[in-house]
Amino acid sequence: MNAFESLVSLNLIPQIGSVRLENLLEHFQKPENIFKASRQQLSEVVGENIAEKIVSFDSRRLENDLAEAKKSGIKIITLFCEDYPQILKKIPGPPIVLYLSGGITADDNLGIGIVGSRRASFYGLSSAEKFAAELSAQGITIVSGMARGVDSYAHRGALKVKGRTIAVMGSGFSHIYPPENAGLAKKISESGAVISEFSMDTLPLAQNFPRRNRLISGLSLGVLITEAARNSGALITADFALEQGREVFALPGRIDSCGSIGANALLKQGAKLVTCCADILEELNLVFPNIIKKPDIPVIKQKIACEKDEGILYGCISRQAITMDDLVEKTSFSSGQVASLILKLQFKKLIKELPGKQFMRN
Repeated sequence: MNAFESLVSLNLIPQIGSVRLENLLEHFQKPENIFKASRQQLSEVVGENIAEKIVSFDSRRLENDLAEAKKSGIKIITLFCEDYPQILKKIPGPPIVLYLSGGITADDNLGIGIVGSRRASFYGLSSAEKFAAELSAQGITIVSGMARGVDSYAHRGALKVKGRTIAVMGSGFSHIYPPENAGLAKKISESGAVISEFSMDTLPLAQNFPRRNRLISGLSLGVLITEAARNSGALITADFALEQGREVFALPGRIDSCGSIGANALLKQGAKLVTCCADILEELNLVFPNIIKKPDIPVIKQKIACEKDEGILYGCISRQAITMDDLVEKTSFSSGQVASLILKLQFKKLIKELPGKQFMRN
């Protein structure tokens, strides 16, 4: 067993992390020497329980993991590889091994994490996408967890402007989670990276996600929470960011919204209040003189040629979501009239429907 195989094998033993690895290497010098050591020698360093797990390690587990990674086109890098993310090496307890789809570059050391609720409102989702797109267009790599909700929108925001984004998974590559994001994972790996510290066949168990969250913050200079409820996993990411010496940013939310309780609490505790992309760049002292040219995003000018009633209804719809009942009240039209006019405006792509029968301008 060579050094690489030894490190992957150690990663397959759940109780061994970078701290225990450091202790083992201090005594045995090389990773391969760890598996050559006796039970007694190992127990003096890591105790009898873990010594037994090392001595009794089944090499077939290693063979299966490497074979599955090769079959799926997944690259495995260790803590001692040159292409291991330098920013991640600086956190307490960096992962021994990373499974990687795509590629990591030196530019990814300038990363911002964007996280938030899985059940975010339109405000949280659109904000995540907007900030991700604007930061990405300035040369920042967007880091998130590929979860439903805010995470997915953050990745899509970066992809929209052809920027770089990194997704950190809480499972192995044989179990992409959530399953519906398999297509998103493929797109991310084509222009960024999907990574995991878990072996190929690791299931998306609840205890894996806090470990995933520490990598999101570890790969970032700072973390932006766009929306988070009281017990949101995004707050765990914020805690890790503080422990790792990273900045924590938060968007202010409505005081009567359950989904904003966590983000607003962070602001009370000293998180940086953010209202625009420049707030983040200024706080981190990041200036980008032509690192990446901001892509040309055409401004679509639409001539609104509406009939009179359509024009009245369109005038009552803004960039803020509004319900059909509110439109009936504002226009004095009947429900049937409003429904008919909405269909016409949607057909002309002037407005769009949001969850809960709400509408806003395109």
